[in-house]
Amino acid sequence: MKLAVIIPAFNEQDSIAIVVNDINALSISNTEITAIVINDCSSDNTSEVVSKLDCILIDLAVNLGIGGAVQTGYRYAYDNNFDFAIQVDGDGQHPANEIPKLLNEAITNNINVVIGSRFIDNKGFQSSGIRRLGIGFLNKLIKLFTGLNILDNTSGFRLFDKKVLEVVQANYPDEYPEPESLILFSKKNFSIKEVAVEMKERQGGESSIRNFDQLYYMIKVSMAIFYTFIKTKK
Repeated sequence: MKLAVIIPAFNEQDSIAIVVNDINALSISNTEITAIVINDCSSDNTSEVVSKLDCILIDLAVNLGIGGAVQTGYRYAYDNNFDFAIQVDGDGQHPANEIPKLLNEAITNNINVVIGSRFIDNKGFQSSGIRRLGIGFLNKLIKLFTGLNILDNTSGFRLFDKKVLEVVQANYPDEYPEPESLILFSKKNFSIKEVAVEMKERQGGESSIRNFDQLYYMIKVSMAIFYTFIKTKK
């Protein structure tokens, strides 16, 4: 069985080596694990650091944003016949030792999309109060459109099987992919399950969303979710 670990990276020179090395140290029975770093046109030394590591490096000539970078990785995984792909952020928030939980859930219960959630057991690093309120609002909005109750709907720590890979390599939201894609997956009738994980604080870089941007972010995400719901066919 082949598992692709997709690592989008933008200016992650301080954390990316730890992330890749932790993945390479991971061992899962009967599973070939491949780390794939998508360098999203970083302005720091991310590419140089990654080029010295034991992984596949894809350097993007222009910055595609998180959605485009991740989709590039999914396309690589699909084209190279991987059985599963999991997104792990390049900032060190998603511990490699939690990956087997998501993979086991997908295999054991035949789940198409498995999401690593901070908010089931409420252990490890948690979002700020303002962000948690925003995530709660998105939970209600997504539930309104899909019936899904996804507590950690902005989590990028998620695993896809081959059926999902076939879809996302061709069609994946580019601006707010985590919450938007839940609408897409619901329309495609994919099974979705959250599993409890413990995340860490980011080990380097900066969050793209600051507290004073939260209201603007929520408005934009809400509009994107509505648009995705309208345009996506079953």
